[in-house]
Amino acid sequence: MQGSLPPEAQEKVEELQDLQETAQEVAVQKNEAETTLTESQTALEELEDVDEETVMYREVGELMLETDYETAKADLEETVESLEIRVETLQKQEERVQEQFEELQEELQEMLQGGGGPMGGGPAPGGD
Repeated sequence: MQGSLPPEAQEKVEELQDLQETAQEVAVQKNEAETTLTESQTALEELEDVDEETVMYREVGELMLETDYETAKADLEETVESLEIRVETLQKQEERVQEQFEELQEELQEMLQGGGGPMGGGPAPGGD
């Protein structure tokens, strides 16, 4: 395939492949953040039903350490807030990558349908 496309078109194909990989990576990160956010929100909701005097434990690596209600609640609230921001950021990044992908795809299509010449953007290779 590489030899059958003009160099400009081959570049666009490679850029599309890179953007597709980036989009997949962002989607995986967003999915993981959304899953952790849901778990944290559920834990925070469950905490509302717990008596403030109940002995609680927090997982730290392989250990379970005792903690108090206020600390546990504050830590969960901070985690939820941080994850909400992360998910929102990843959503925006995902949208930007998708827009770039679509624009690049259109440019490549125009390039291939238009005989491989530049589409008002770059200089023509080899002069006239």
